[in-house]
Amino acid sequence: MELRRDPITQSWVIQEEGEGPWPQVAGCPLCPGQEALTPRTLYVHPYGTAEWQVRVIPHPRPIYRIEGDAQRRGEGLYDKMRSLGAHEIVIEHRNHNLPLSQQSDEHVAQVLRACTSRVADLKRDRRFRYVTLFRNQGTAAGQDLEHPHSQITATPFIPRRVGYELRSAQRYYELKERCLVCDILKQELMQQVRTVEWDDQFVAFCPFASRVPYETWVLPSQHHCAFEEDVVQWERQVHCARFLRSILRRLESVASSYHLVLHTAPNVNAKFERSGNWRTITEDYHWHFEILPVITTKSKSYSLKEVYYNSLAPETAAEELRKAGVEAAVKG
Repeated sequence: MELRRDPITQSWVIQEEGEGPWPQVAGCPLCPGQEALTPRTLYVHPYGTAEWQVRVIPHPRPIYRIEGDAQRRGEGLYDKMRSLGAHEIVIEHRNHNLPLSQQSDEHVAQVLRACTSRVADLKRDRRFRYVTLFRNQGTAAGQDLEHPHSQITATPFIPRRVGYELRSAQRYYELKERCLVCDILKQELMQQVRTVEWDDQFVAFCPFASRVPYETWVLPSQHHCAFEEDVVQWERQVHCARFLRSILRRLESVASSYHLVLHTAPNVNAKFERSGNWRTITEDYHWHFEILPVITTKSKSYSLKEVYYNSLAPETAAEELRKAGVEAAVKG
């Protein structure tokens, strides 16, 4: 397996000759009692007991390998390197059939605590320029194990979309000396046509140029560039867990499958990062979750794949999601 860079778009692509079968085990490899069949535990809560509630392990079939270095090399004008990085699984609960949205606030807070710990730890490795968390729920979203889980990856490059965000935030700050996302939040809260839910700590809204129906962003109402530095106190973790669960329940009322991705600040101390590249990162970038539901409807074709077609206006989507929260409360 190796990484190759597209010389036109500058994006890195994983090249692999077939994934091969999953390791054959009896039952679910992430369930209690199967610990000996999975890679070593990297994080566990509670510590020192067999009755774990949250575990983090290396992925049994990782996309990225943590050993060694990148071995960057050229082939004419082309660039490639080893698939260096880290790939971990956050096992969110002992219960095989309990999705994240149905777990308690306190339990989801422990999941967030595990994630902040692992992201912060991986950022201490100077080989990695970017660390993120993602969650694929449902077969339509590519969920490869039924047990409720998230994944964490660390890479020696910054993903292209995140790179666009970082540069856009940096340019906006240079022009106005303000955070772009903070300004977006102010406008969304003032207009309240795309907002889904908000309180004194977090806001959820459907972006003005949503890529898919019901796309929702969840982010702190007060500025902070890094998730793993912001969501560290227990009260903050519980509050974030409660808010995130509420949004996931709203989205699950309209789509059973979704992608959830964390966008946080890059590793500014990475080995291959240019000195001073992100000198204003603490002021210009705003961490957030992006949640993209998978709606299995016929989409219109377009010759340029990265020009998205969205059949539902974000204003309508936000209104439906606000109502979904009321309906769920009545049923509950």
